[in-house]
Amino acid sequence: MAKYLLDSDIIIEWLRGTEAIVEWLAARDAAGDFLGWTPVSIAEVYAGIRPREEFVIADIQRVLHCVEIDERVGRKAGSYCLTFGRSHSVEIADALIAAAAHANGLTLCSRNLRHYPMRDVKKLRV
Repeated sequence: MAKYLLDSDIIIEWLRGTEAIVEWLAARDAAGDFLGWTPVSIAEVYAGIRPREEFVIADIQRVLHCVEIDERVGRKAGSYCLTFGRSHSVEIADALIAAAAHANGLTLCSRNLRHYPMRDVKKLRV
């Protein structure tokens, strides 16, 4: 079983029905892979949800597991911001997502990996 943490952009593309994302996630779900999201992604999704996308949220909540952000993740995210904040414009939201992936041994899936210059995080462009 593979274990993935989805970046907000993947979830948003899922909501919008992007075929490649929908198919990839369906295959991962069918394979029994772990698919997670963080409270950061939950907030970003709900902040930008379109009225016609609301019905898809129930499917998302059925498939995705919430990966908690705890003190250990917070410390790692702070370290990422300190290291990559100026050089790569890493913001706290992306640092928290990356730190959650790192702390839980998850592969971070994103459509925009340049937001994640961390070498100690497993990444996959979807």
